[in-house]
Amino acid sequence: MIIQPRTRGFICLTSHPEGCAENVKKQIEYVKSKGQIVNGPKKVLVIGASTGFGLASRISAAFGSNAATIGVFFEKPGTEGRPGTAGWYNSAAFEEQANAAGIYAKSINGDAFSDEIKKETIELIKKDLGQIDLVVYSLASPRRTHPKTGVAYASVLKPIGQPFTNKTVDFHTGVVSQISIDPVSEQSDIDNTIAVMGGEDWKFWIEDLKAAGVLADGAKTVAYSYIGPELTYPIYRNGTIGMAKNDLEATVPVINDMLKDINGVSYVSVNKALVTQSSSAIPVVPLYISLLYKVMKEKNIHEGCIEQMQRLFADRLYGSNLSLDTEGRIRVDDWEMREDVQAEVAKLWEDVTSENIEAISDLAGYRRDFFNLFGFEFDSVDYTLESDELTTVNSLK
Repeated sequence: MIIQPRTRGFICLTSHPEGCAENVKKQIEYVKSKGQIVNGPKKVLVIGASTGFGLASRISAAFGSNAATIGVFFEKPGTEGRPGTAGWYNSAAFEEQANAAGIYAKSINGDAFSDEIKKETIELIKKDLGQIDLVVYSLASPRRTHPKTGVAYASVLKPIGQPFTNKTVDFHTGVVSQISIDPVSEQSDIDNTIAVMGGEDWKFWIEDLKAAGVLADGAKTVAYSYIGPELTYPIYRNGTIGMAKNDLEATVPVINDMLKDINGVSYVSVNKALVTQSSSAIPVVPLYISLLYKVMKEKNIHEGCIEQMQRLFADRLYGSNLSLDTEGRIRVDDWEMREDVQAEVAKLWEDVTSENIEAISDLAGYRRDFFNLFGFEFDSVDYTLESDELTTVNSLK
């Protein structure tokens, strides 16, 4: 079938197998160009491994450190006349490239929140790897069924306390407008968002892995967070998602205590604002990222997901530049949050309109990165040709 992008708001409804493979290939080439990570990880579990930061983490470990990786994700293969998800094609392409390079790579497709998938993952680790020395937790899901109680939770994206009004952009059309979002009306909305996106499931994973004896001595685990500028605080850091991120970050000392007897350690890495399937859904953020990209590219300090994760692994987790902020977090959003960068973004934010956005922002780069997530807009891919899906996904079951 010939596959073209079909969108609904911030969602792309289609994905392209060969385009996703090209996306993975480019990320692998970048990691290889940076050389081997000194004393990097060797046996890695990535929970949420199919897109964004999780996929970039898996690529950085495998091709930057020759690490064996197990990836856990929840993706859908294609059916007749309907393409699969981008994460499915990404993972198939990754496994194909890893196998060709002689690097162990296996994947488990299912609900990572469930006890069943945790058990299946542990059995695979025992069978093939024995123990793992790094656990990356990078789940991004709007809902979660609690594995102990069976209660289903859905997260909400809302401010807390008062309505939020600010600029936003429809990145498809370039129209800048005002958006107003009402605050949460019930504490349960906050609690549900924490249940989905907080630290409990990360803790459950580490508890189960440790109890099964599959964490190596000195094992590390890292989860990902975001802070951002003050202009996004009401909808992000001080909103419902921010409360979940606070809970995630508060889980670090709990896990550290859990891992103390095996000399293990946990971290939260605060990453840069980037185009991901999750960030595209947050009002204000696409406009902020478009302006941020303009400034950071002009200063030659722009990074995408793969550049961020390669730097995190090489310089921080396994390098000599590991330092923590006052809250105990790794900060690879350091270039984004530089005073000169934020001052220029703030000025552009005041000036931006529908009429000048193409000139004073990198909205075109935002759009391209968005469609790249789904395998579209790669110059090396001919999108007028039939897509041979079967040859692209035969490595995944």
